[in-house]
Amino acid sequence: MRLLQQLGLGEARAALARFGLDAGRQSANLTLALGSGSATPMQMAAAYGVLASGGHKVDPVLIERIADAKGQVLFQAPPAATPGEARRVLSERNAFVMTSLLQQVTKTGTAARAQAALGRPDIGGKTGTTDDAMDAWFAGYHASVVAVVWIGHSEPRSLGQGESGGGLALPAWIDYMRFALAGTGVAEAATPTGLVWQGDDWLYEEWAAGGWIRHIGVDGLVRAGAPAAPASSASAALEPEAAASEPRR
Repeated sequence: MRLLQQLGLGEARAALARFGLDAGRQSANLTLALGSGSATPMQMAAAYGVLASGGHKVDPVLIERIADAKGQVLFQAPPAATPGEARRVLSERNAFVMTSLLQQVTKTGTAARAQAALGRPDIGGKTGTTDDAMDAWFAGYHASVVAVVWIGHSEPRSLGQGESGGGLALPAWIDYMRFALAGTGVAEAATPTGLVWQGDDWLYEEWAAGGWIRHIGVDGLVRAGAPAAPASSASAALEPEAAASEPRR
């Protein structure tokens, strides 16, 4: 919530729209950081597609192809737009770091059974459970495919005490990805320029030695410089762009 407060609700909601979410369905207050916004599974697939593509906007396709019993193609969706800088939503570094974090979720986090069941480290994702277990989510991806599973009732009511995205939605996602990734080799993403591995974490090269960060936009670009006095990365503060010359602690 503090990060959202520093970033600003307007900039955060605009960023969500660039990811494919409906900005009008995202809360215009700090509860947005707690997940109070709304989204459809298709919108979530578009959002996670940005991460899977290394930071580019990808338009999801509901039906890719229709063929008859003889294999004759009756419908073929137009080819997806070629990723380019004009369709970039997130910096390459941010997309890489987010994928690293979400792969850890499927390794040791709430979705740890995903990597264990599929036997591959190149998948990432996030479980989601709304209040009173009204909705169970799992959104995850490989570099070549994104899949989102939502389980809930058309008339919202609890799915049951103790139910969760990891318990309900994740198994369906695993079953699908086992089919979707059959025969696909393990994807090894190259580390983008400007990242360093330090202290069991990825850091931006320019901040690896510490320092005050005044304001970093959602695109990963620093909006203002940092004072010379260093600080540990753990204590680095996100400061508004219009902050006074002295960093606020």
